[in-house]
Amino acid sequence: MRSDEVKKGVQRTPHRSLLRATGLKNEDFSKPFIGVANSFIEIIPGHFFLNKVSEIIKEEIRANGCVPFEFNTIGIDDGIAMGHDGMLYSLPSREIIANSIESVMNAHKLDAMIAIPNCDKIVPGMIMGALRVDVPTIFVSGGPMSKGYTKNGTAIDLATAFEAVGKHEAGKISDEELYDIECNACPSGGSCSGMFTANSMNTLMEAMGIALPGNGTILAQTPEREQLYRQAARRICDIAKDQQAIEKFKLKNILNENAVRNAFAVDMAMGGSTNTVLHMLAIANEANVDFKLKDINTISGNVAHIAKISPSLSTVHMEDINRAGGVNAVMKEINKRGSGVLIDNLTISGETLLEKIANAEIKDTTIIHTIDNPYSRVGGLAILYGNLAEQGAVIKTAGLTGDRVFTGSAVCFDGQAEAIAGIMMGKVKAGNVVVIRYEGPKGGPGMQEMLSPTSLIMGMGLGSSVALITDGRFSGATRGASIGHVSPEAAEGGMIGLVKDGDEIHIDVDQYILSVNLSDEEIAARKATFKPLKKPLNSKWLSQYRALVTNASTGAVLKTDLD
Repeated sequence: MRSDEVKKGVQRTPHRSLLRATGLKNEDFSKPFIGVANSFIEIIPGHFFLNKVSEIIKEEIRANGCVPFEFNTIGIDDGIAMGHDGMLYSLPSREIIANSIESVMNAHKLDAMIAIPNCDKIVPGMIMGALRVDVPTIFVSGGPMSKGYTKNGTAIDLATAFEAVGKHEAGKISDEELYDIECNACPSGGSCSGMFTANSMNTLMEAMGIALPGNGTILAQTPEREQLYRQAARRICDIAKDQQAIEKFKLKNILNENAVRNAFAVDMAMGGSTNTVLHMLAIANEANVDFKLKDINTISGNVAHIAKISPSLSTVHMEDINRAGGVNAVMKEINKRGSGVLIDNLTISGETLLEKIANAEIKDTTIIHTIDNPYSRVGGLAILYGNLAEQGAVIKTAGLTGDRVFTGSAVCFDGQAEAIAGIMMGKVKAGNVVVIRYEGPKGGPGMQEMLSPTSLIMGMGLGSSVALITDGRFSGATRGASIGHVSPEAAEGGMIGLVKDGDEIHIDVDQYILSVNLSDEEIAARKATFKPLKKPLNSKWLSQYRALVTNASTGAVLKTDLD
């Protein structure tokens, strides 16, 4: 066992002495040591109850002949950090989480791990750290919250609350209606109830084979969820007590190129958050998988979009997907198109992916459509290219509310705060393309999510007549013609930094085009005098991050080779 390095032999006498101080007995030193990586934090609705979850998991680990050691990572709630400079810390926290997993697991030589994430970048951060350690690992998330309801019975969620601000500004709802939404949009613990980034990542873990069925859809704080926790704990012990299984189920044997491609296929089928692109590219990098941004369009062309989940013009939420057959039903259905949609691959349960979904079935075709009746014959995400995005940009086509071809005049803002103020002052009109720049990984730094400006646009009734492009990113709750991750970003001299008010911008989703209608001579003239804006920073961590981070086309990973 890997843990023998800290507990076997005469030279490890002081190590055992320290371990005895934590409560270990003689019989424990022959058992596998299991890391229980928890992301418990009291300020995040998806995480405040995870301390109780870890107790359930540790109890089951002990009952199955292993020794659990719980440790924690940090976590940031994007919704609470949204719309102010707290969001600068959100994406960088992914790297702290990955580093903490690597540090604790490798410093103490733990044999295997069960990870308890739930929300947004906490999930990919844990996956990235676990890939560096490469021991058998099961991920079991806290689970989604249930959807909320207004007093009149309308289903709502966090996206409703953000869009309600714009409706209130436009005089479309009263103070009382706004308060009703505030009090009921997030009715319970769990990750926000729609196909936002947290639930997108929690479902993709099923497709990657690193989480058990139901991980993305079984509601938080339910008896069904507790059974999933216990099942995961038993499974990690079964593996950790068998040396052959330890070798077979090392994380990189499961999370390989096939797993990455399967994850993107499910992402396309379910119209996941654009953030999944950013995170899956970073995960692929840690898994040593050579996956390029442009490969996403190829996958999208082979996958039908069969589940439309809030916020994509839908009242469907994760609990409805669970009732209709879950992620396994989605995977089995999209695979009916033909070979190559999903690639058979080992999963942490011991089955292959295709074995796991063999008996799945859609129980409600109004929730999960068949491939003969899809929302779209192609997937719910697309990568656009052109002189405005030479290295790519991402759009959630599943959330489009207007035309798939759009040409409009630019209204430019150097940052999210400036954009929010401008939108509320009425600077954005029908037919405009809102350009928000200097919010990329370097420019922000930290790549703020643009849920506040997009929600204002939707709430003010401009969602179908205005497009938005940014080198920042979007919350999974964003909908509309919103294009993010524009690369190169403005801070590194990208074309998005050279656009001026009134420039004509052309978007064609089906042809994968994002361009500004300027001559080569005009572009060259602007580049000759362009000096990117560099925002002043009063943060050592964000300064370090800005110096090391790459742009969104590579997943905003940190450089490790500075030569």
